[in-house]
Amino acid sequence: ITGRRIEMQLTQKETGLLKDLKDQEQLCVDKYRKHAESAHDSGLSGLLNYIGGVESEHLRVINEISAGGTPTLAAAGTAPAVEAANTDAEGKKCDTFICSDLLATEKHASHLYDTCIFEFGQPEYRSILNRIQKEEQEHGKLIYDYMKKNGMYS
Repeated sequence: ITGRRIEMQLTQKETGLLKDLKDQEQLCVDKYRKHAESAHDSGLSGLLNYIGGVESEHLRVINEISAGGTPTLAAAGTAPAVEAANTDAEGKKCDTFICSDLLATEKHASHLYDTCIFEFGQPEYRSILNRIQKEEQEHGKLIYDYMKKNGMYS
């Protein structure tokens, strides 16, 4: 679903921040896809595929804002249930690395959105960016919950 166009010129600063957001969201899409393929636990792979799909939606929205539109952010859906993994020690070590990497990525993404929310003048854009930031925080919580349930987080 696409939104309406608004009569708003983005400032140079907003344009630069949108470029940073596009780069960050593309990195998230790529990381989630690659890490889902590398995960030893199928439950983790499913979780990462789910989050990667939401990140793709974020990228679409940021691209639409960059083009001057006011996009509608699609509902994220329901995340798969977090279950205890049944993998060997080496698989758990690999999955722990994946989760740690993605948790750090989500922290960075959330921080970037926080900065952008304060820097954008258009209330519609602020609202959209705020919703995306909340979704990024939820992604971090999903990863944290998986790690906690699987003894990967102390």
